[in-house]
Amino acid sequence: MLNVENKVIVITGASSGIGEASAKLLAANGAKVVLGARRTDRLEKLVEEIHVSGGTAEFKAVDVTDRGDVKAFIEFAKDKFGRVDVIFNNAGVMPLSPLNALKVEEWDNMINVNVHGVLNGIAAGLPIMEAQGSGQIINTASIAAHWVGPTAAVYCATKYAVWAISEGLRQESQNIRVTTISPGVVETELGLDITDESSKGFLQELRKTALTTDAIARAVLYAVSQPDDVDVNEIIVRPIRQIM
Repeated sequence: MLNVENKVIVITGASSGIGEASAKLLAANGAKVVLGARRTDRLEKLVEEIHVSGGTAEFKAVDVTDRGDVKAFIEFAKDKFGRVDVIFNNAGVMPLSPLNALKVEEWDNMINVNVHGVLNGIAAGLPIMEAQGSGQIINTASIAAHWVGPTAAVYCATKYAVWAISEGLRQESQNIRVTTISPGVVETELGLDITDESSKGFLQELRKTALTTDAIARAVLYAVSQPDDVDVNEIIVRPIRQIM
């Protein structure tokens, strides 16, 4: 049997894409999922769907850039189920643009969501897991943590930061498993907030070979389901035709 049943798994960015697909798959394998995002109408619908399928799920609105909001979200999960076994820091944004476009507000937003969002999840969950003597933190990085391309400099920087933070946490942790999930091109809403026209075309071209979100959800399930003494540190999942 998979080492997933009855684990309390908290997921940010759960209202669509990788977060939504992971929530469904983990719940189908017996996990108790607690879902967070800003779009509560989508979360409510997803939780109802999981309940109809016989799974266990709760939801709460969360803005990952707000440290107090994330702390309240993690505490909500602990209050509901008595513990927190896995935190999946999955929320992210990707408004690509060349640096000379000077989309400085978009840079700030990427840093706030992609980097501070992960740090806020760690800050909220680490004390709980240390007190339990066990837990797992999964962070969504990207193939962009390993590759830099035009229009993606700031996005790549944020995802390299996620990789570095995860690796540092792994080295510091004796009882807590740390996993970085680095997806290649996936068919999600990521990038819908791009305002630079040339960058939109670049992403559309990449997405011609995109994976479905289920492919990444299976990677998350694999990392969670390992025996407690096995720490899957990083999974890179690309479409077979993706070169970079």
